[in-house]
Amino acid sequence: MALETYNRKRDFSRTTEPRGRAGKKKIAISGNSYVIQKHDARRLHYDFRLELDGVLKSWAVTKGPSLIVGEKRLAVQTEDHPLEYGDFEGTIPKGEYGGGTVIVWDKGSWTPLGDPHKGLAKGHLEFELHGKKLGGRWHLIRMAGKPREKRENWLLIKGEDEAARPEGAADILEERPESAKTGRIIDEVENEKPGWSSKSGKIRRRTSRKKDDDAKEEADKAETQTDATPVDPSSLKGALKAPLPSFVEPALATLVSKPPSGSRWLHEIKFDGYRLEVRIEAGRIKLLTRSGLDWSQKFGKEIVSAFRDLPVGTAIIDGELVVEPAAGASDFSALQADLSEGRSDRFVFYAFDLLYLDGYDLKASPLIGRKELLRKIIPSETGILRFSSHFDENGDLLLSHACRLSLEGIVSKIANDPYRPGRGKSWVKSKCSSRQEFVIGGWVPSTTSRKAIGSLVLGVYQDGKLEHVGRVGTGYTHTVAEQLFKRLTRLQVKENPFATKLTAEEHRGVRFVQPELVAEVEFRAWTADGHLRHASFRGLREDKNPLEIVRETPKSTRESSAEKPARSSVSLTHGDRLYWPDEGVTKAGLADYYAEVWRYMGPFVVGRPLALVRCPNGIAGQHFFQKHAWKGMNRNIALAKDPQDEEPYVSIDDLNGLIGLVQAAVLEIHPWGSMIGNWEKPDMIIMDLDPGPDVAWSKVIAAAEETAERLRQTGLVPFVKTSGGKGLHIVCPLVARAEWPAVKAFTKGIADAMAADSPDRYVSTITKSKRRGKILIDYLRNQRGSTAVAPYSTRARPGAAVSMPLLWEELSPAIGPDYFTVLNVPTRLAALHSDPWADFRKAAEPLPQPAAKAKRKL
Repeated sequence: MALETYNRKRDFSRTTEPRGRAGKKKIAISGNSYVIQKHDARRLHYDFRLELDGVLKSWAVTKGPSLIVGEKRLAVQTEDHPLEYGDFEGTIPKGEYGGGTVIVWDKGSWTPLGDPHKGLAKGHLEFELHGKKLGGRWHLIRMAGKPREKRENWLLIKGEDEAARPEGAADILEERPESAKTGRIIDEVENEKPGWSSKSGKIRRRTSRKKDDDAKEEADKAETQTDATPVDPSSLKGALKAPLPSFVEPALATLVSKPPSGSRWLHEIKFDGYRLEVRIEAGRIKLLTRSGLDWSQKFGKEIVSAFRDLPVGTAIIDGELVVEPAAGASDFSALQADLSEGRSDRFVFYAFDLLYLDGYDLKASPLIGRKELLRKIIPSETGILRFSSHFDENGDLLLSHACRLSLEGIVSKIANDPYRPGRGKSWVKSKCSSRQEFVIGGWVPSTTSRKAIGSLVLGVYQDGKLEHVGRVGTGYTHTVAEQLFKRLTRLQVKENPFATKLTAEEHRGVRFVQPELVAEVEFRAWTADGHLRHASFRGLREDKNPLEIVRETPKSTRESSAEKPARSSVSLTHGDRLYWPDEGVTKAGLADYYAEVWRYMGPFVVGRPLALVRCPNGIAGQHFFQKHAWKGMNRNIALAKDPQDEEPYVSIDDLNGLIGLVQAAVLEIHPWGSMIGNWEKPDMIIMDLDPGPDVAWSKVIAAAEETAERLRQTGLVPFVKTSGGKGLHIVCPLVARAEWPAVKAFTKGIADAMAADSPDRYVSTITKSKRRGKILIDYLRNQRGSTAVAPYSTRARPGAAVSMPLLWEELSPAIGPDYFTVLNVPTRLAALHSDPWADFRKAAEPLPQPAAKAKRKL
């Protein structure tokens, strides 16, 4: 099909959709791009588009794609769309062709398997997708047409591979309703004013082609005139006319135990990525590491193109390149994984300093002035290039907030100081967790894979000698573990590179290497003998010199007995087995996590019947639901006889029981709401807020607050936690007097009242067809034999999320249902002054009677 069909169907004086023009510059997509646009027109559907021959070949998939192997989804072929359409998100006026709301649900690239032209002609197009949400092998198969049928029907089918999901698994369409471009859901786009986007600002409305071109020209002139005067480096105090330097040694922050105070300081969030110096010269872009290495080719074309489009001739910008997964915080492990896989679609650059601009050296200018100028060049805090905002608030307060969100920490800078290369005291960093670089001196092979590493043996330099500090055995994705195996095998040596001889236990299985590689590692603390405790690999730091790696934390800050977590005597076999392959969380890593959280989690899982989800081969393998004993069960796992069941339930009595579950590949723990010995009288109630498709997270938060207020009106004390899945759990402790039927009736009354008062927002019935755009108030957790995921329990889903207890004041858009993970929870816990649920049991009240007293319509 040609673009004439596309153009003929649209009135571009009314719609903001891009006009199909030959030779038009591509926008936001390149190469073999692919996009799926969620389109709420007369009925909701998904527009599936593949770039081929300079256009987007398009199909309307009525029910959307399915990740279940072999599940057929009807795909009606539509007209070709221009490449620019792959970036379109907004509203199409009613009455126009396709009138409704459109978001970019997924985007990325595609790889044809075979000749795509022959595949289209033959009626079987086979390809791989590399998107933010969809991946792996797919098929488009043309159906036999009926007589006089005008449209061409195809079937979109998922191929069998690691990206596929089993029957009954979560629906990706419900699980990820948000835009891959802006994070908005379709309702948020629909409710915005025409021509405006909360994420991207003003959208210029098109009129006729001539008017449109004239308007664009006038707007471009206006932008040039407006921006010409403010972005003038010569007006900045301290600016010196000078040639563009080839490289500026970066300013480095000195580690301090707490942030400085006073009005002379400003504070920024510390990013978890690669520090880069961006050198711009007449459209030529260089991305330089802190040691001056040119990594321009390492991060893909999109980030380079974004810098090339900035309104500058010559510049040097200081900042950090990061990857922010769905949870929202920058993650060095995710950055490393993307680099290993050759993925570049999630890269974001945060700019925090401007050292040179259009003929002027700005290093002698005050920081606050440099940042004001930088903000004129990179004004946005969204998109690929972002301005790194700063805060004038108290540094202690900002650090506390950062740590509670499990961020790496903050950097504090003297606002009026010049830029001073090297490590000094005008920039200082305060960290939320113990984290630094270590030199790799050896490795131990994996026990589960023939060509992968199982752990790394680490050291730091002291007085020119490499001092052994222990091992790190978790945090590696399968790909990274294999890549490290190849690299370290080439560096293998017979002699021990460490200054001292290793003990027999330390030496077991170790293969020594030349100390040339540097690993970044997060750990809980230093042990009394100077070794790392509960360490997790975050990635290689190829931008750092091994000889510069020293112990950052003084030895005097080793762990005290009060800080030590509980310890288990259970021995793990194959501790390097990957349970979450994409996150690098191993069996040993999960055991470390549970040892950290045990003092908080224990009261909610000990002495209760448990329902478990077991995944012997990790989340990518088969899932088993288990509540009774199994063959070969660890002896530390207890059993409890239910008076109404012939088979005893699984239970645990202590941390050893929990680690026994880890050994058995238990990845989810769902306790009853009653204790063993008091089976019929629950000591808590749980209201599970489960959002349907297209429900904004802000609405889930509002629902939680309303549920809590209704419960308070009955005399109960509500607590809140994330589910680790899609929603929130509201939990109230009870004095264990009432029996299950009464508790179920009470919670049903709350749920039904909310659904009756706000039928457009809530439902209390489980039927999926009634839940679109609404929140299910699920009260059915409160009946005999039903369970809900335990506080701090992991979820057997991608991301390694956990169910996290929160303070009510922590509920905010910044913390989503799967924000907290095995990897970032220890950072949060270390920052807490007290357990958010410390008073849970003290707050227990009897079940209110009767349930009808629960207030309606607050």
